[in-house]
Amino acid sequence: MNILIKPIITEKATGDSELFNRYAFVVDKRANKLEIKDAVETAYGVSISSVKTLNYPVKRNTKFTKKGLVTGTKSAFKKAIVQLAEGESIDFYNNL
Repeated sequence: MNILIKPIITEKATGDSELFNRYAFVVDKRANKLEIKDAVETAYGVSISSVKTLNYPVKRNTKFTKKGLVTGTKSAFKKAIVQLAEGESIDFYNNL
């Protein structure tokens, strides 16, 4: 099972990483905090002090257009916010 799907690189996540040494990842929905901690430690070679997880539900929307009723969905996902230990950091841009 591939636990880490992708890192979240937004303004808010980048600000948290600079100020509080927190990094955000989209992770597998079935992964627990211990599995997430092990996956980040092995992938990036850092030590982690805490992991927080958030489950986002499916979002559905409906629009009335000229072509009729159009429906769309955003899939559900799980986000993990990882707090690194003092002096540790992750560089997402080193292998571009």
